[in-house]
Amino acid sequence: MFKNLRKYFISGLIVFAPLTITVYLFFVLINSVERFFSQVFHPLFYKSLGFYFYGLSIVVGLYIIILIGFLVTNILGRKTYEFFERLLLRLPFFKQVYPALKEMVLFLFTEDRTKQFKGVVLVEYPRKGIYSMGFLMNDSSPHICEKAKEDLCNVLIPSVPNPVTGFVILIPKKDVIFVDITIEEAFKLFVSGGVVNPSK
Repeated sequence: MFKNLRKYFISGLIVFAPLTITVYLFFVLINSVERFFSQVFHPLFYKSLGFYFYGLSIVVGLYIIILIGFLVTNILGRKTYEFFERLLLRLPFFKQVYPALKEMVLFLFTEDRTKQFKGVVLVEYPRKGIYSMGFLMNDSSPHICEKAKEDLCNVLIPSVPNPVTGFVILIPKKDVIFVDITIEEAFKLFVSGGVVNPSK
């Protein structure tokens, strides 16, 4: 009887825990966005229209984001954005923080970012006999290869459980082992901390 209860509890927990945590994080995100935008729009709507309801700031915020996206996709808007971005990158604090945040957003929300990966690879790192999985990004700079006297390539070693962060190692091409799994399967492995193995 106790074994059956334990089995049912674990089976229920496997279904309940990830679903509950996902829903909880979704509502935390919604509340955070609402609080952020409502600081501006709550007094504005009360002052001009005399009313405000929960979620209105999110709707207006989404509209503003779509409008910005529309503006920067045409030539004039893109040129204006690039001009102000160059100015922003000259400021002491912004030039350190802004590029990293932009890269993170590109990584999370654009498909083209993952297409830049040449493939999933294994490398012997941090020492011989221990393997790390990573993404082959590109060939290394010819200048660096010349200095190292090796034909090198750039491999991104993602962090666990957040593959958005990580570090890049430069490794000889002859030491790179290609793995026949997809980028998505590799991401599942990293996010799960090694619990979920690739299907192949």
